[in-house]
Amino acid sequence: MIRQNSNPQALNPVTIAGSGSFLPGKPIPADEVDYYLGELTGAPEKTRKWLQRIKSLMRELVGVDFYHFALNPETRKFTEDNVTMSVKAAWKALEDAGMKAEDIELMVYGSAHQHQMPTASVRIQEALGIEQCAEFSIHANCTSAYKALLLASDLIRNGRYKNALVISSSMSSSELVAEYYNQPLVRKEELFLRYFLSDGASALVLRADDEDAHGLKIDYTYIESIGGKKPSAMGNQRPAYWMNPKEEYEKGYHHLAQMFREELSSSFHEEDGSVFLKGLQRMLTNHPVNTKKIRFFQVNFPSRHISELIMDECQAIGIPRDTLYTKMASMGYIGPPMAFLCLDRIRKEEILQPGDIILSFVTEVSKFMQGGYILSYK
Repeated sequence: MIRQNSNPQALNPVTIAGSGSFLPGKPIPADEVDYYLGELTGAPEKTRKWLQRIKSLMRELVGVDFYHFALNPETRKFTEDNVTMSVKAAWKALEDAGMKAEDIELMVYGSAHQHQMPTASVRIQEALGIEQCAEFSIHANCTSAYKALLLASDLIRNGRYKNALVISSSMSSSELVAEYYNQPLVRKEELFLRYFLSDGASALVLRADDEDAHGLKIDYTYIESIGGKKPSAMGNQRPAYWMNPKEEYEKGYHHLAQMFREELSSSFHEEDGSVFLKGLQRMLTNHPVNTKKIRFFQVNFPSRHISELIMDECQAIGIPRDTLYTKMASMGYIGPPMAFLCLDRIRKEEILQPGDIILSFVTEVSKFMQGGYILSYK
């Protein structure tokens, strides 16, 4: 039964009551990525030579030792999808919260992008056996998890719902396997994504709670889009209508591409600082924190090199470098779910003290959408 509070002005504290994550298969060493994703034997010779040269450099810049792919490299069949991974992460979060699936009043799902009908949220709802709940599907690249958290926490805080299941998943391998490409048309900027993206899912259970209740509290959430006058730096060439699949493949419009660092730099770095830093400062202006209380700072970037550059800027505004929290080296960058997965690991592997703050911010580059959250432990 969906409860809707008759007093929408009542502000409820929101607690993370449970968390869970799922990574498919065994950890895959970096030198086995091409075995799993498949060699690009049909790509232009010049592109293949470039790819051989760039691999070692990518490993140094990205800093990933192991990946997870929902893929059987021998049969070339996928072992999971966005829905099945989401369901597995959700069950873990529900168990952690001590709740049943039918207790959930609101479910919000976030992923990079999607083309299925019906949408993923209701497919996950069905798989969990939830007969009735409110639901949303949000598709906004790496900010989708942050937007899902903002929406769910605000609806609980305002009294519309008493709890929510917030889920994110990413099946990057499905766009990176050799069989996906029209290989004679493949370009360099469509290939280096193979060496930092990974598969996985994560989930949080949010609950309206008493102010004095112990746990990890959602103090503030933030989103913005600053790409109105910036060119897209990541995406595919699909138009805003359905194409004939054969024509789409023949033209390579389905290929996912990302600009190189040099091209990104002009849009990401501005005269008075990076767009990340300025967005983070806007969030902290809206909701100031004592930087000395920051225990963990989640910088959700798919590269060790970029994270280190960002920390140079953040250290200048008082955020200690040693607060950087990342799990990318051991699992690759799983996209939107990375935010919730890190929270799951923090809740279960770290000892938090009252007053500790968890700060997170992200810049995605498909159109420079940004998001963040501030959590505190009580």
